[in-house]
Amino acid sequence: MQTTSDINQISLENYIGNLICKHMNEGHQIAIWRKPKSTFLQVLIDTTGILKRVKPNLEELPSGFIVHPFEDQEDKKAFFLDANSYFKIDLSISIADQKDDLESNLQIKTKEEFAKDIKRNFIEEEKSIGKKDPEECTKNEFLELVDKGVNAVNSGHLNKIVPARIKKIKLNNDFDLISSLKSLIQSYPNAFINFFHIPELGTWIGASPEILIQTHGDEFYTMSLAGTQKAQGDNPLKSAAWTQKEIEEQALVSRYIVDCFKKIRLREYDEQGPKTVLAGNLLHLRSDFKVNMKTTNFPQLGSVMLELLHPTSAVCGMPRKEAFEFLRENEKFDRSLFAGYIGPVNIEGETLIYVNLRTARLKEGVAILYAGAGVTEDSIPEKEWEETEMKCDIIGQHLNLKTGF
Repeated sequence: MQTTSDINQISLENYIGNLICKHMNEGHQIAIWRKPKSTFLQVLIDTTGILKRVKPNLEELPSGFIVHPFEDQEDKKAFFLDANSYFKIDLSISIADQKDDLESNLQIKTKEEFAKDIKRNFIEEEKSIGKKDPEECTKNEFLELVDKGVNAVNSGHLNKIVPARIKKIKLNNDFDLISSLKSLIQSYPNAFINFFHIPELGTWIGASPEILIQTHGDEFYTMSLAGTQKAQGDNPLKSAAWTQKEIEEQALVSRYIVDCFKKIRLREYDEQGPKTVLAGNLLHLRSDFKVNMKTTNFPQLGSVMLELLHPTSAVCGMPRKEAFEFLRENEKFDRSLFAGYIGPVNIEGETLIYVNLRTARLKEGVAILYAGAGVTEDSIPEKEWEETEMKCDIIGQHLNLKTGF
């Protein structure tokens, strides 16, 4: 084992691995993320050892990282990591060139040593959580679920439903968490790359394309993201052709956002789109919504819209109450944190909360992947299955790698 003075010589990969390893060993809660189009990895450590739950009144919260499951608890509280320690790692320069700004009191272990420690923490984590793993959905079960959804839409009970499934991938004995994180960062420059570890909730890694709400200064922002197809050709953004089903699916999400604005009597907003956007190897339709909170005299808009939007019609369906009840009755697994929301709160003057999509929970020997598909009256069950396969692959293909930063 090397000494702390050797931080001058270690690679970016080894530094991040040792950082995660140290705080997992000490029972701390960790959140690490990279914002879209950024070269900085942002690191937040909660050293209290306390699983905190808070009301998501964003304007009143201290700096931290919020995590909310898909399903609301009765008290509507979210999990919250306090920023006892917060710093940024510049991925474009060496550790030695930025060591004065980083946590340096690490006992530097080799890659094999910290990988073994992380694996041991996965085992301890399962004892802490104590829940049985959800069962993987078979293809036939999912096709039947989509059929039920189509029938519910055709009968007039729903406008849209978003059934989901899980997929399990066996992890290699020498699974390298840091290589997977690095691969996501390099492959998805336009996504919110995230890793967080909360001993009582598990260890999660993801690359979400969908902002739920963002506030920065006086500006509020949200988006409607829906419709999915595989990116193809040399210029997929220009060659995309959307079906009526996909156009209508995205329009439903946009209409829901506008309805939320109407509900709170907000009339001054800027809407742009829809436009085709690239998220990994998939294309989606996206519309952008902006509001000046000072002009509209609505400083609490972030918290108000967070409550109105979650869970969005893009991950649940419409009408929301009926869609939620359909999923509760027919989905055979607990979504847990999938399709909930995650993100930094009041960090450097910004709150940036994403829908927890394209995500996986990491365990000893296995990764649990989550994906859903928007179902309307025009849905074809086989195609919805293929869509969930593509979405699972966004994270799945970056597991079991052997590369370094």
